[in-house]
This record gives sequence, C-alpha cells and structure tokens, in this order.
Amino acid sequence: MATIRKLRGRWQAQVRRRGMAPPAKSFDQKTDAEKWARSLESELDRCGSMPDTRVAESTTLREILARYVIEVSPRKRSAATEICRIKALMRRPICHRTLSLLSTSDLATYRDDRLKTVAPSTVTKELNSLSHAIDTAMRDWGIHLHKNPCKLVRRPPAPKGRNRRLVTDEEQRLLDAADSGRNEVMRDLIILAIETGMRRGELLSLDWAHINLESRVAHLPLTKNGSSRDVPLSSRATMVLQRLRESQGAPTSGRPLPTSQSAVVQAWGHLCGRAAITGLHFHDLRHEAVSRLFERGLNVIEVGTISGHKELRMLSRYTHLRASDLVSRLG
Repeated sequence: MATIRKLRGRWQAQVRRRGMAPPAKSFDQKTDAEKWARSLESELDRCGSMPDTRVAESTTLREILARYVIEVSPRKRSAATEICRIKALMRRPICHRTLSLLSTSDLATYRDDRLKTVAPSTVTKELNSLSHAIDTAMRDWGIHLHKNPCKLVRRPPAPKGRNRRLVTDEEQRLLDAADSGRNEVMRDLIILAIETGMRRGELLSLDWAHINLESRVAHLPLTKNGSSRDVPLSSRATMVLQRLRESQGAPTSGRPLPTSQSAVVQAWGHLCGRAAITGLHFHDLRHEAVSRLFERGLNVIEVGTISGHKELRMLSRYTHLRASDLVSRLG
C-alpha cells in the first residue's frame, strides 16, 4: 500500500509491504510522487522483492557514458566514431541528470533542441547510443531502473534516401579533376568505386593478398555488416588494379590504394570544386554502381551478392534506375 503525504513543503511517497522496510521518496509535485509509488508497487508485484535504486539515484548519465566509452565502445568496429559521438554527448547538460531522474520528457526536449542544429539521422544515432549505454548499465552493471526511458522516446523520421546519380559528363569531369589533384589515388579510387560498388572503407582496406586478377575476384574479409564478401571485378576494374600492381612492383601484400579516409574526404571536396560538381557525395558512387548493375540486367540476388546488401529494403535505397534506360526492355 502506498501513502502520499505532504511533509515540510514537499510530497513524500511511501510504499509499505509486510516484511520489508518501507522505502520513501520526496518530490516537488504530488503527481510525481504518485507515479513513483505506482511504479514501485508494480515492480514489487512483478518480482516480489524491493529493488535497490540507490545506485541509480546517485549515478549520473555522464558517469555511465564515461564507463561505456572505456568498456564497451572499443569492442565495436565503429569505435572511433562512437567514442567521438559519446564524448560530445557527455558535454550536454542532460548528462548531469541522475539515471533515476532521467525522464522521457528530458530526452524529448534534448531531441527537439538538437534537431534545430543537426540532421535527424545524427539525433537518432545519439539517442541509440544513450539507450544502449543505459541498457548495459541495467543488464551488466547492477543499476536498477524500472525502464529505459530512451526506448520510449520517438525517434525523428528518417530522411528520404538519396537518389543522386552521375549525369551527363560528370564521370569524366571527376576523372579529369582527379588527374590535376595532389592525391594520386583519387582517379583509380573513383573508377573502382563505380565499377565494384564497394564502400570507401572497403576500397581503402583492399589488400593485394586478397585480390586475384586471374580469376578477377577481390575478397573482403570483413565488411560493414560483419561478414566477408567476394566482389567480381569488371574488365575496367581489373585493368586499373593490374596497372597499380605493375607500378608498385608486383607486391603480394599491401594496399593498392595507400591513402587514408581523411585524405580522401579532403581530396573529394577539392576535386568536386575543380569539376564544378555540386551535391555529390563519394558514397553516391555506390548508388551509381548498384544502379548500373541492375541496368545491365542482373537480378536482385546477383546484385546483392556483389554489393553485400542482405535485405531488399536496404538494396532498394541504393537503386535508382533511369526510366529512359528501361524503355527498351518494355518492348
């Protein structure tokens, strides 16, 4: 049974159960006290014992995130990106909240404020990181909460998938601009991206030990979705890799494209400027490659095998066929 009373200007809730010391907690609002009491009674009915909420009442969200960055994030493939995101989160005012006081309204307010300055996808990633950190604290670190408030917060709607493809002479302009740039691998990187549909990270992690030019297959031991993949090489892609191998002295190991992610990002911006091309991301070359595979007549299974997409829903986001190219196939 719960008792709600006003004590020294605040509302105190106390839950009594036979054989247990009655826990009590004070609130500024009577509705908050009633809500806490109902939640505690529900928990007692469910598990039959009194949960220890003292740790949650004294631990801030920032402390949970700090531990998460040390113990959990380094085990992930996207560790560097996630650690950077969480460290930025730790500087937000919401992280001063203790876990017991963190509410869905706090998180909703945070979401709405962030949407004023960043993209919806960024906000979704931040909320997902917060949610997983709280889940980890509840499951593995002995911190009791009645529920994870992040799971009840509505995520912002995802933006529509990009449908940017190369038009008119943009491919040639990109290659011409790459020839005049300081990063010597950009031309070959662009061609391989268009011909293979590989992601930027996959291209930069290619190793001669995993490339068979005779059978025209490149093996990717570990991809974004955690599995390996064999990528067939077109004749154009094979010619590029053959030339690179000869120029590097026919190595048996090492990277065909010896440059870094950050160098490519910087070079891409300058390159598009020289080519007078706007609104084109490097990842759009993957869209272009997958769309061209469909235009060549390959079916969904074949394209998915090459691109590494496991779901038709995800594959469709990268596939934007030109209606004019399909007219001849309709008869």
